[in-house]
Parts: sequence; C-alpha cells; structure tokens
Amino acid sequence: MKRMYVIGLLILFLGFSCSQKQVAKKTGKAQKGKPNVLLIYTDDVGYGDIATYGGKIPTPNIDKLAEQGLLFTNAYASAATCTPSRYSLLTGEYAWRAKGRGVAPGDASALIKPGVETLPLVMQKGGYRTAAIGKWHLGLGGEDGPDWNGTLSPGPLEIGFDYSFIIPATGDRVPTVFVEDHHVVNLDPKDPIEVSYRKKVGDRPTGKDHPELLKMMWSHGHNHTIVNGVSRIGYMSGGESALWRDEDFAQTFVDKASAFIKQDSDKPFFMYFATHDIHVPRIANERFQGATEFGPRGDVIVQLDWTIGELVKLLKAEGMDKNTMIIFSSDNGPVLDDGYVDQARELVGDHQPGGELRGGKYSAFEAGTRVPFIVKWPAEIQPGTISNALFSQVDLLGSMAAYLDVVYDTSQAADTENAWESLVGKDKEGRYGLVQEALFSNLAYVRRDGYKYIPANNGPDMVPWGPIIETGFSKEDQLFDVKIDPAENNEVSEEFPEVMEEMKKELNEIINK
Repeated sequence: MKRMYVIGLLILFLGFSCSQKQVAKKTGKAQKGKPNVLLIYTDDVGYGDIATYGGKIPTPNIDKLAEQGLLFTNAYASAATCTPSRYSLLTGEYAWRAKGRGVAPGDASALIKPGVETLPLVMQKGGYRTAAIGKWHLGLGGEDGPDWNGTLSPGPLEIGFDYSFIIPATGDRVPTVFVEDHHVVNLDPKDPIEVSYRKKVGDRPTGKDHPELLKMMWSHGHNHTIVNGVSRIGYMSGGESALWRDEDFAQTFVDKASAFIKQDSDKPFFMYFATHDIHVPRIANERFQGATEFGPRGDVIVQLDWTIGELVKLLKAEGMDKNTMIIFSSDNGPVLDDGYVDQARELVGDHQPGGELRGGKYSAFEAGTRVPFIVKWPAEIQPGTISNALFSQVDLLGSMAAYLDVVYDTSQAADTENAWESLVGKDKEGRYGLVQEALFSNLAYVRRDGYKYIPANNGPDMVPWGPIIETGFSKEDQLFDVKIDPAENNEVSEEFPEVMEEMKKELNEIINK
C-alpha cells in the first residue's frame, strides 16, 4: 500500500512538472530573454492630445503606459507629415535626402526598395518574427505602381516583415481596400479595381457632384470618389466586395494583431502597429460616436485609447506583458480641419492639441514634429519615469541593432544613432542634435541645449490650403531657444549670432554627410 502511495505521488509530481513545462513553453519567451517589441505608431496625434501630456480628452490606457513606464518630453518625429516620418523611422535615413519621399499619393510605387536597410530587417536578423499592421502610406509595387488586381510587390514583405495587413495609403485616399501580404482582401476578379489620381474612372459618384450622398462633408480637396458615404482623394472603380467600412478600422487592426501575437512560436515578435486614428476622415465605430464633447476628433482619440487598452489586455492574457517593450508615438503633429467638416476646430474648446507648442502638422515650429513618446517595459524600465532626453524616431533602427548586436548598413541607414540608453531611461541627455522636415521639404535643426535654427526660405506664412496652421517659414534665418521658450515666441538670433552661425555650419555638415 505504501509502495502504491509513493508511486502515485511520483506520477502526480511528473504530471505537474509536465504541465508546468507546457505553460513555460507558452509564456517563457515573454518572461525571459529578448523582449517582444510592440511599436504603436499613431497618426496626427499632437503633443497635447494625450491626457498625460495635458490634454482634456480622457486617455486612461495611454496614461497608464506612462504611469508604468517612461514618458519623453523631448522626442521628435523626423517630419511634420506622415510619409517622410514613416520612411525615416523604418530606414534610419532622413527622408529629405532624396526626392520623391514627400506625402505619397495612394497609387505610389514602393518608396522603400528591396535591399534597403530597415528596422524590421534588423529585428529579423536579431531573431524576431515581424508584422506590419495598419496604415502603410509608403507605396506598393514596382516602378509602374501597384497592380491592385494582381500581386502587390514589392511591399512590406520585401523589406523585412513576415506578415502584413495594411491600408495602402490613408483613409482619405483611394483605393479604399485592405491589403494582406501581397493581395487585396476579398477582391472579386470579376470586378477589378481601377484607380486614377488624374481623371475620373468608373461611375461611382463624387463628393463634388453629389454632396447630398455624404455623411461627412468635405472642406478642401477630398471631393472625389465616394465610398461609405465619404468622398476621398482620387478616383476609383470596381472592387465592390473589397471595400472597407471606416467604422471598423480599429477593431479589424486589433483582431489582426491579436492573431499574429497569439501564433505559437519560439521567437519573440516585433510588430509595427500603425493606427489610422486620428487621421481624417475621423469616423469612429458606433460605440465611440458621441463619446466626447469634442466631436469626431475627440471620439477617435477615445477609440485610439481603447485600441491601446485592447493590445495591453491581450499581452497580459498571453503572459507577455512583463517582457514586452511597448513604444507609443505619433508620426507628426496635430491638425484640426484637414479636409472634412467634422467640427474639430469649432469644438476644440480648451483642449490644446499641440500643448504649449506653436504650429502643428506641416509646420517647422515645434508642434509639427515634437510628439508624444512613451516606452513601457516592466522588465527594465522603472514606472513613472520622465525623460527630457533629446530623442528622434530615426534612432529606433540604430538602437535596436545595438541592443540585439546586429550589424547593419551604416552607409544607407546614415542618420540613425544608438540611443538605446535614452530609450530605456538611462541617458537623460540624448542626441546632440536632430533635423526636422516641414512642408515642402524645408528643414529645421534642434540641439539638446535647446537652440533651434530654421533656415530662411520663401515659403508661405500659413499652410496654403486651409488647415490654418503657421508654417514657421520666414525670409530671414530664425533662432529660438525651445528649452526656455517652447512656444517659440521670441526669436533670438540678434542676441546669439554666434550660435546661429555655429548651427548653420552644423546643419550644412549634416545635409552634406
């Protein structure tokens, strides 16, 4: 009897050990070794749009990232518009170094060519499985542009991503379809897609000719083909079974992220999760419509916060939360009226999308490129940390390569630096200087001592097509001290002419690098 009791205990112990090993197989990769990396890249979210940065719209899930991690006060996108910021982040090279990297039309060919060094390639070489989910806006296809009815290549899979589920450009541009890996989702070959940005194609009504069909009126541009009650930039015909519903963006992207994260793998994951929120057209899911007193723009900020909450909840449920590095940021600064009559300007109230900063999207002033930037990694970063380190998104490639001990092509990824110590809150100073790209590829240069130089140019004082945003341009060179004057109210070149000359020289050296 005693012998049988001992054998029973042994069997029970072995069974318990096996069950523990099975659990370890599922969660061990999240608890030990390299962290998973979830890069959440939002669209048009300003420095003051998040509550933890002083915004008036509730963002409890994003705020919690900051409470449990590291909040940057001095982090920058590399450009004040989306395509160049995304290009720089993914390649480690400032987009302005070559022509053709401005805001891309919806039918642009791939801007990042196969063979170019990229952040996802670095992560792959470091042992990661990689995914791109959400907004792309970096072009698809070869020199002749995308073949919407065939294989869309090159694209994300040719530059380092194992999986992609994207919208090709932006929500306000045709074609209004999802692309998974190399193909348009749910496309009926008997109803082929045709896209033109030059002339009307097909018989779908336009916002210009049929405003009575719109559920959201256009204000400037955005008056071509109507899809889902919204007129877009560009013309499109066909693809009826593949058309998206704007209200479903957030849930769709969360579902695709969830499916990828849950895949059984011994490798950690790197995910570039690029939200459509809060870009125009701002059409929240029905559950969020009317959630705020700030109109559709406020509602999609709440929807964005829900998205972050769902991703965090998923990581926790999968046992990955402790060893996942979540990076949250935006591609450029805020804009109110960006082409649709959604009352963003009328209902903004005392909410300041750019915080105390001057300018906004498209601008050389600070609100154009200084953006929210939060990093949470419980395994390494102390909660509630605030950093004033000067940080540029272009440094994500160099920082990850350094951490993973991956060699990359420094001649191509020429502008990225190893800022890992800043990224995890150990270096409080950061970069020596960084370059910002504004409208029309005009540049500005910021140093960590607070001085900012905006070279003279002949650009307009205001963004010329309707957003009512100062460009920051002047026919004279300008110098500001954004450390003591973040609102850039006081131009100080006459007080510090030697600083101006020094920064001119430094910027020219960077340009000619």
